[in-house]
Amino acid sequence: MRVLLVGGGGREHALAWRLAQDDPNVQIIAAPGNPGIAELAECVAVSATDVDALLRLARERRVDFTIVGPEAPLAGGIVDRFRAEQLPIFGPTRAAAEIETSKAFAKVLMREAKVPTARAIMATEPDRAKGAARALGLPIVIKASGLAAGKGVIVCESLPEAERAIDDMLVGHAFGVAGQEVLVEEFMSGEELSVLAITDGKNVLPLVPAQDHKRLLDGDRGPNTGGMGAYAPVAISTETLMRQVVDEIFAPTLAALEARDRKFTGVLYAGLMLTADGPRVVEFNCRFGDPETQAVLPIAQLSHSFPEILASVSRGEALPRDATCTARGVAVSTVLAAPGYPEKPRSGSPVRIPPDLSDVLVFHAGTARDDQGRLVTAGGRVLAVTGLGESFSDAQRHSLEAARRIEFEGKQFRSDVGWRELARHAGAS
Repeated sequence: MRVLLVGGGGREHALAWRLAQDDPNVQIIAAPGNPGIAELAECVAVSATDVDALLRLARERRVDFTIVGPEAPLAGGIVDRFRAEQLPIFGPTRAAAEIETSKAFAKVLMREAKVPTARAIMATEPDRAKGAARALGLPIVIKASGLAAGKGVIVCESLPEAERAIDDMLVGHAFGVAGQEVLVEEFMSGEELSVLAITDGKNVLPLVPAQDHKRLLDGDRGPNTGGMGAYAPVAISTETLMRQVVDEIFAPTLAALEARDRKFTGVLYAGLMLTADGPRVVEFNCRFGDPETQAVLPIAQLSHSFPEILASVSRGEALPRDATCTARGVAVSTVLAAPGYPEKPRSGSPVRIPPDLSDVLVFHAGTARDDQGRLVTAGGRVLAVTGLGESFSDAQRHSLEAARRIEFEGKQFRSDVGWRELARHAGAS
């Protein structure tokens, strides 16, 4: 089997790793890839958003199917172009991907499909947005409607803070076109849960639920980021809860998309808040999450091989009816970020990964090779260090020990990934 993997981050490294684990004979071509992916695949210097070049590459190399990692090429219509050329591809069309690329569209869709979510008011004018903030009450959440790399969400404790956030987006254009429309949304209390589900448009295969850590600093302090770590499984995610999530969130959302001629295939990511009234949707993503994928795939025990599942969906076939996924052990993934992240990350610092790390997987995200062949930082989130173990405490310890031993100048990381889970275990002992 020959696979084209589009992207070059930590998520794509985890995807390449899992493909190779399930089928050592799979040939992976990554565009553009990264130094970590290069150990598993052939990396080709083609941008993830250069659809014409990706089409040529897929045809020339006669790949069996293509996997799209990042949201940008999905938003750009890569799936539509590949399908027009009858090339199998794993991911949603541009229209279906709007469930992530427009929070306003997603909110309207959920409202009409009666999918539980927070109340929200959409606005393109500052005065209307500020009026909505006053009407909904505090605390309040201000969201950029478009793609903002996971950073366009601001939780505001006061009205002046909310008004500043609104002005930053609608007047100051802090998030560019992503912030031309904002959602003023009621604040939801509870614990967050990330559920990635492979779908053929009707049937759903939920993977192991995970919990992401968006804030930069320990104790959930500091600015929002693209994600500073994740762990899986999550103890509070029971079989009963997952059945509810499938029946009340995934099924009606997929049906509503298909009813609008936007059939969704690929991975639908539901970011959930487990409130006192049950699970409610915080947001949907149209692709594998990052860094959740780096925690989920290493422990996902699938009833069918990962490449086969992705290949069947990419060809427009139905998921196997008996497809299941359970957790095999525990994974804790700690993200190592460059100095200055998330505002202005600095690149070019040498990275040293000790060769004797054990019980961990190190997934490359923002790395590159310099002119001398040295591994250097080349992005905000540099590495995801996934510790594995039979217990949560073992996995967390392995992740932290490795995170501390890996070296590059100005390294930032959270030492408390999975702190809620640790508190649960402490309370049970």
